[in-house]
Amino acid sequence: MIKTRLTELLGITYPIMQAGMGPFSNNNLCVAAANAGVLGLLSTSGLFNKKDKPVIYNAFCDTGEANRDDDMATVLEAVLKRTHRLVKDKKGVFGPNVMVSAELKEYSKIMIDTAIRVREKNPEMKNTLKVIYTSAGDPMGWGDMIKGAGFTWIHIVPSVRAALRAKKAGVDVIVASGHEGGFHTHWEPLHSMVLFPAVVEAVSDEKTLVVGGGGVGDGKTLAATLALGCDGALMGTRFLATQESDFPPLWKQAVVDATDRGTLVARGYVGPARWLRNPRSEEHAVNTLKKSPGVFLGTPDSYTTMEDTSLIEYEDESIRAVYEGDKKKAMMAGGEVAQRITDMPKVEDMVRNIMKEAEEILASLPKKFLR
Repeated sequence: MIKTRLTELLGITYPIMQAGMGPFSNNNLCVAAANAGVLGLLSTSGLFNKKDKPVIYNAFCDTGEANRDDDMATVLEAVLKRTHRLVKDKKGVFGPNVMVSAELKEYSKIMIDTAIRVREKNPEMKNTLKVIYTSAGDPMGWGDMIKGAGFTWIHIVPSVRAALRAKKAGVDVIVASGHEGGFHTHWEPLHSMVLFPAVVEAVSDEKTLVVGGGGVGDGKTLAATLALGCDGALMGTRFLATQESDFPPLWKQAVVDATDRGTLVARGYVGPARWLRNPRSEEHAVNTLKKSPGVFLGTPDSYTTMEDTSLIEYEDESIRAVYEGDKKKAMMAGGEVAQRITDMPKVEDMVRNIMKEAEEILASLPKKFLR
């Protein structure tokens, strides 16, 4: 069995994290992942969309057994308690994924405050609710709040520069996110083969762990991630296409059906996004080139400052279509690894197969070298 610093730090069986996948609900997937021995991450940013994206908000509440009419903190508390209840017998480990971008700071504080408060009121949750994972923003300034409450702090970055800032902020586990990853990706494309070892060399030490994400979805790519110096791997798209995944059937099947060159980059809610290729996303990419060219030039812009809102309206309509089962108008996110996914297994079986393959590959490597 492969043990790393990540498995020891978090008390998980395997050096894998199931990605947060915000803003879409993954409440049941998180439970299945934690019970399979990996770190389960709860998406929480769907809570920000009660009024403008109700289909996402409602799915989060319904799959988390929460009341749609409650306030944000109460809904998250219900989801955290439910997750604990469903993973405690198998000693599963989980945490919320919280976006900390500047415009969401007020919401982010509610999310983190709630996780801290719920765990303090329910001490047994310290055995399961062990981490807070932050994303899509500057980590500086959150350390006292998160680590002061006894959580392991994980933050995701797209570059060495961002990794160094995360280290300065006091992050325990830095996730290096390659451009191959699904949905939210980066203004400046830097891919995993370059990014993983660069971040490891820049920040990994006895206090700081590094996890690699982007293009990782099986034993081969897990073994490669470990060989590049990482302490574990983050996987999103591979977990999306599983039986327990909360994502709509149309979305899950689209991942399985993806073929060679099966993704593209176009506009997303908070910047560049990687979508599964279909006529709808190809049209969105053309419109992105016309109306948000910074996505392809590495020049950040913002939906909040755009006079033309047709891109976000198109994206909203496309996401609604996924939940409504409208294949013609549906547009679904996914990582490049989708083209290598051909099945929809149970999470536990998938994890075991990934680990078996990784162990076999790592054990066989010495035999591949000529002497």
